[in-house]
Amino acid sequence: MESIKVWSQFAHPVLMWVLFGTAIYALYLGIKVKRLRQADKEERKELVKGNFINRHHKVGSLFMALIVLGTVGGMAVTYINSGKLFVGPHLLAGLGMMAMVTTSASLVPYMQKGNSLARLSHVGLNMTMLLIFAWQAFTGVQIVQKIIERM
Repeated sequence: MESIKVWSQFAHPVLMWVLFGTAIYALYLGIKVKRLRQADKEERKELVKGNFINRHHKVGSLFMALIVLGTVGGMAVTYINSGKLFVGPHLLAGLGMMAMVTTSASLVPYMQKGNSLARLSHVGLNMTMLLIFAWQAFTGVQIVQKIIERM
């Protein structure tokens, strides 16, 4: 049981690095969707074949579910292993990222109806989240190093 407790501390960082890559892939797909929306008739025919809208939606949905589960899971593992949460920049930024992702996803129905403010907000929230995520990845490595030093 003790080994599960110790090794569980590494599930959150591994998941977050995978999700960081997933976020970059979702950004790539989102750029393709924008190109599709703005393309002329000939280019549009080619881009439609990539099914970028559906892929962006699926990757974004998976990302949202896993970022929520990963955030809550990371907090749970921290509490289980230390009996408290460490309220600091890493935790607060993680909670903020989770809020940005869920808010961004809630804008999708408005974007589908052509609301440009919703689209601009969606992109702005996700780009901000991605920048914070990059910072989070490196502060997370520092936390993992502290955990390893205590082992």
